[in-house]
Amino acid sequence: MTDLFFWVVFPYLTLTIMIVGLLYRYAFRQLTWAAPSTNFFEKKWLRIGSPLFHYGIIFAFIGHIMGVVIPLEFYNALGIPDHLYHFGAIYGGGLAGLMVVVGLVILLIRKITIDPVRVKATFADYFSVLAVLFVAATGTYMTIIFNLTVYPYEYRETIGPWFRSLFIFQPKYELMHGVPFLFKFHIVSAFALFASIPFTRLVHIFSFPIRYPARPPQQYRSRSNYKRQKI
Repeated sequence: MTDLFFWVVFPYLTLTIMIVGLLYRYAFRQLTWAAPSTNFFEKKWLRIGSPLFHYGIIFAFIGHIMGVVIPLEFYNALGIPDHLYHFGAIYGGGLAGLMVVVGLVILLIRKITIDPVRVKATFADYFSVLAVLFVAATGTYMTIIFNLTVYPYEYRETIGPWFRSLFIFQPKYELMHGVPFLFKFHIVSAFALFASIPFTRLVHIFSFPIRYPARPPQQYRSRSNYKRQKI
């Protein structure tokens, strides 16, 4: 019964909350969709933490596609041995995870210690940073520590087929029965994070800046030397 809830009901429930929440926010609260920049308040730490986090999350996303979405049979067909795949997954995925974690820690410290940034931050801002940090930290721990000190778990035979089965509405929840607890905990945390996206600024991950290169430049003028012209 527990397996049925966590590996069938819970994923569909959280994804439904995410999709319905995104549609509602896009339809009725479009002005809150973006994540306002705090570049004006502080630049030094933002220039370090933000690229680390964003590039790391992109690499981590690609790694999850390669490990969970692409079937094991595909790698076998290409002749890629398991040890070579796990080498790339551990060191490449570990590096991506560390980039995300370090970037988020820098951004969190910045949010707490820089007064103008702290004043502008809301509960949802802190929640989103801490939630992503928690999921990223458990994933990084699994990738580096668990795989190197315990054993390299072959999630492509269990988690991968289960995850893909959700999208054809034939969930193979029985595959998750023998998965290590840490991996289960990471997956449940990630799905819970998905459900929170419509209620935080994480919603901007679904905005694709297609028109950004062609957008007219924005001009900002200093008011320090501004003088009112007489008419």
